[in-house]
Amino acid sequence: MTSPAAAPRPAASLDLALIGNCAISALVDNRASLVWACLPRFDSPPVFDALLHSAEGLPLDGALTVELEGLTRTEQQYDDGTAILRTRLWDGQGQGIEVVDFAPRFITRERVFRPAQLIRRVRPLAGHPRVRFSVKPRGDWGATAPTLTRGSHHLRFVLPDITLRLNTNVPLTYLLDGTWFSLHGPVSLLLGPDETLSGGIEETARDFEEATSLHWRNWTHRLALPLEWQDAVIRAAITLKLCQYEETGAIVAAMTTSIPEAANSGRNWDYRYCWLRDAFFVVRALNGLSEVGTMESYLNWLYNVIRSTPGDHVQPLYGIGLERALPESIVPQAAGYRGMGPVRVGNQAYEHFQHDVYGNIVLGAAQAFHDHRLFRRGDSADFAALEAMGEQAWRLHDQPDAGIWELRTRSRVHTSSTLMCWAACDRLARIAGPLGLPERAHFWQARAAKIHADILAHAWSDKRQAFTDSFGGQDLDASVLLMGEVGFLPPNDPRFIQTVEAMERTLCDGPFMRRYEAADDFGKPEVAFNVCSFWRVDALARIGRREEARESFEALLARRNHVGLLSEDMHATTGELWGNFPQTYSMVGIIHGAVRLSAPWDSVV
Repeated sequence: MTSPAAAPRPAASLDLALIGNCAISALVDNRASLVWACLPRFDSPPVFDALLHSAEGLPLDGALTVELEGLTRTEQQYDDGTAILRTRLWDGQGQGIEVVDFAPRFITRERVFRPAQLIRRVRPLAGHPRVRFSVKPRGDWGATAPTLTRGSHHLRFVLPDITLRLNTNVPLTYLLDGTWFSLHGPVSLLLGPDETLSGGIEETARDFEEATSLHWRNWTHRLALPLEWQDAVIRAAITLKLCQYEETGAIVAAMTTSIPEAANSGRNWDYRYCWLRDAFFVVRALNGLSEVGTMESYLNWLYNVIRSTPGDHVQPLYGIGLERALPESIVPQAAGYRGMGPVRVGNQAYEHFQHDVYGNIVLGAAQAFHDHRLFRRGDSADFAALEAMGEQAWRLHDQPDAGIWELRTRSRVHTSSTLMCWAACDRLARIAGPLGLPERAHFWQARAAKIHADILAHAWSDKRQAFTDSFGGQDLDASVLLMGEVGFLPPNDPRFIQTVEAMERTLCDGPFMRRYEAADDFGKPEVAFNVCSFWRVDALARIGRREEARESFEALLARRNHVGLLSEDMHATTGELWGNFPQTYSMVGIIHGAVRLSAPWDSVV
């Protein structure tokens, strides 16, 4: 029976925090409701999916919650340098509870222990708080309630795709009946595989928290941070690491599906897969912090992709287990985020031809041929595999494709795709040197020079006085700013400076930048695409407008949510976050911006 003191169900928002362990993840809102989790993989059907059934607020079905009677105030933050989340709930009388959420991750028996397990610890902070617990996983995207069996200190939830066991010292009668009760001491909930817990509930939860905290602090300790914005960079780095499915090395673009890019836009996509483009940017960002382990793991996955590719055609994305076919379908029983469907599973972009993929492959692997710290450096066999990708880049550099923005009904020779084909050839030439292959270096230098000349000849518009979205085109596209990122032109080149200025006049609302100006399948973009805003910051710094770059960077950081995370898109006026969450592209932008703009360490030490 619902207590009259129970707070009304809140509206869904992206005021969410990510917990995980590189095997599973979950999203927790600022009231300590766990509203999204896919188990046992990032791309599995969700076992908690309240986020996508939130037309009338976040429901209890599809969520793991603890409610405080008379709730009036919440606080939420991560423990410094970790992926451990701490939420405090307070009532009007000053009574409160603390909720700690995490997924275990630490080294034991010389390997990383990262079970498909979520742990919640709850303790009273003051007074005699009254609480109500609810654990309501769902199957078939919300259509199926679990079969429930009860043990002495555990519950089993049998779902169509998975069986979960909840070990807890919360009174099971109270939990099952939704009873309000006074919390007098700490309790814990351990939800994961249907296996017997080897130790005591409270002891296991405490030991796992301590070991997980130490693990993350040690990981953070090894990062080479910029002097400024260190907390923002640490949070971004941990978030990017959590987006790697470590068993295979794949890196997902985001943890969610179907969060619309703008209100009622219909731009709802499933991002729980590995785009080679996004993964390259993640690897590049973490490499910049001297965290090369993510790259080494990713390269294992990447070489599996390219060595098993029929006919040398590489898809823009794959499943985290190397799945090729990711057929797109709509979930009819899910109304969507705030009722803004459709909810999609799979992504039709796996069928696309996106020619920038070959540059992203070579760029993602290039450091392994130059970095002497790695356990496994790139060798001649790896170079041969990458040369096959370079051949594709050369063959396709002047052919139409769907482009970086995955346009579904329009094909052009996109400037950013040709740019990345140039980058593939350019980096192959640079790799050939350390391998002692001067003839191959000359071969790829010649091809890179030809593509470079083609871009200068066909992508520049005298009318717009800027590089445009496509060969012979007249529309502007923020992805052209990547010319600076990959070193295509020196930053003081007048054509690059003019392109930046033209985009500011056309695509920007203050520091917030849209992707492109031309209408697509859904009309013209309404919101800023966060990584484009960060690309502009990078470009401003490169062309000497450093103070403006810093101001814009600070404005973007101010729009992060309360725990420092960003989604894909942002409404420039309201600051509201939209799109899948957390978006790796956006978190990469935080790292790149801080590294680019920070004062040097030797300015203070």
